[in-house]
Amino acid sequence: MTKAAPAAAHGSSHKTLIPLPVVYVVLGIMTLFFLIPMYMVVITAFKDPANINLATAWVPPTSPNWQGFAQAMQMFLPKFQNSLVLTISATLLSALLGSLNGYILSKWKFIGSDILFALMLFGMFIPYQSTLIPIFQTLKDLGLYGSIWGLVLVHVIYGIPITTLIFKNYYSEVPDELMEAAKIDGAGFFQAYRHIILPISIPGFVVVIIWQFTQVWNEFLFAVTLTNPDSQPITVALAQLAGGEAVKWNLPMAGSLLAALPTLLVYIFLGKYFIRGLLAGSVKG
Repeated sequence: MTKAAPAAAHGSSHKTLIPLPVVYVVLGIMTLFFLIPMYMVVITAFKDPANINLATAWVPPTSPNWQGFAQAMQMFLPKFQNSLVLTISATLLSALLGSLNGYILSKWKFIGSDILFALMLFGMFIPYQSTLIPIFQTLKDLGLYGSIWGLVLVHVIYGIPITTLIFKNYYSEVPDELMEAAKIDGAGFFQAYRHIILPISIPGFVVVIIWQFTQVWNEFLFAVTLTNPDSQPITVALAQLAGGEAVKWNLPMAGSLLAALPTLLVYIFLGKYFIRGLLAGSVKG
């Protein structure tokens, strides 16, 4: 009996552990592999169009050429304004509606609320392509087809399921006793939301804003099919940069960097709150 324990301990000491330097090397290689496309985009964006060919594709430019960025910015400016209006409006509206839905479904439950929540979540799995014709007809009947506000409405509706899910999980961490105390004190639906729920919702709003901003800003299918040329966002303009028979590859590469810059800035300034807010409500008690 006494000799079995040392034998077991001796066997456990032979567990194979990967050395930390090896882990760092593997992760570094994977990171470099992931960044290869970005490297190609950046060096191509700064090249002169005459020097872009397969033989020198991997060679960085000797001197940066900013002409592609200037041309892309000139073509992007009207579409950039459309994207700002679209993204900010759709993000804020869907975040507010998702917050209210999460508040109701977590703290003001009613008969059939679980079924309603399941049906709302089902909306996340409906492909965009399958709803194009109904959305087109609905916007046409409402007189919103071709306008930026019709596109805002579409993204708000498509954003409600995920924003509701995030806020419902977040509000599930709020003690029910706090809501009961508010009701006893005479606080109604909107009073409890304004004075109790809303002040503690900043991490949840950060998560939703980052998520929705990225999704709406980068979306292309609805943008190209449900708008007219005057209301098209920046993703459509980016696709048009590569049009034609002879493509100046520095132009679409520079355009892709400019188009990605707003979402990159959002992640830089709000990224540290993203995981914290996303995990809020995942563990209760």
